Amino acid sequence: MPTIPPGQAPLPQNVPHQARQMAESFGSDPGRYDRARPGYPDAMVDWIVASGPGPAVVDVGIGTGIAARLFQAAGCTVLGVEVDARMAEWARRDGLDVEVAAFEAWDPAGRVFDTVVSGQAWHWVDPVAGAAKAAEALRPGGRLAVFWNVMQAPPDVAAAFSEVYERILPGSLASRAWAPGVDPYSALCDKAADGMREAGAFGDPERRRFAWERPYTRDEWLDQLPTSGAYALFSPDQQEAVLAGAGAAIDALGGRFTMGYTAVVVAATRTGAA
Repeated sequence: MPTIPPGQAPLPQNVPHQARQMAESFGSDPGRYDRARPGYPDAMVDWIVASGPGPAVVDVGIGTGIAARLFQAAGCTVLGVEVDARMAEWARRDGLDVEVAAFEAWDPAGRVFDTVVSGQAWHWVDPVAGAAKAAEALRPGGRLAVFWNVMQAPPDVAAAFSEVYERILPGSLASRAWAPGVDPYSALCDKAADGMREAGAFGDPERRRFAWERPYTRDEWLDQLPTSGAYALFSPDQQEAVLAGAGAAIDALGGRFTMGYTAVVVAATRTGAA
């Protein structure tokens, strides 16, 4: 959930890939990130794998390997590209092969792949340069598929969290993000699709949505809150207040709740002769 604290200029909507402070904050605690961040539904992984021409996958912004392990379990071989060496080292603990580089500058070194994926990370990549790099690494007929999880909280949960953020960060994107029907990733999906078109090497982008749910205890939700990129931009006092407020809100809800998610995917096929 991208949010900017009061008193700080919002990140330009069309250049989130330039927000290096936020983008590089995740590796400060890769263990927490790996255990606390949500995964992705099997139906999404199966659709991406089935729509590609083979099992060779590049995972852009592999992080700690949350998505990569799902693609491995589906029978793929996965090569990760990750800008943060701390995250890459964590992913290697699970036997994943990871090369440390910004994707736009990464060298495929003549290798070709069947699918390039990116989970919860493509907004940190220049959408046109990234699509062009993906095209360089893909065989004709290969697929570029980028995806995000969109939170869709039950109304009582959304209202409780909105009150917390409005009290601590009045008027912020953090409080508005819990309003019904808000999809903070819609603009990112549009940018991804536009980048694929502008790269000139892909067919028409398509979009898919996969609904799923994850239950959270109070401690599990508070564990994942610091893995949000925006959390790193809060002051220490604001961070403490958000954790305390969210914890009290969940206690009032019975100590646990189920978060609805929709995995949104933008995908396109590499054109050219086989």
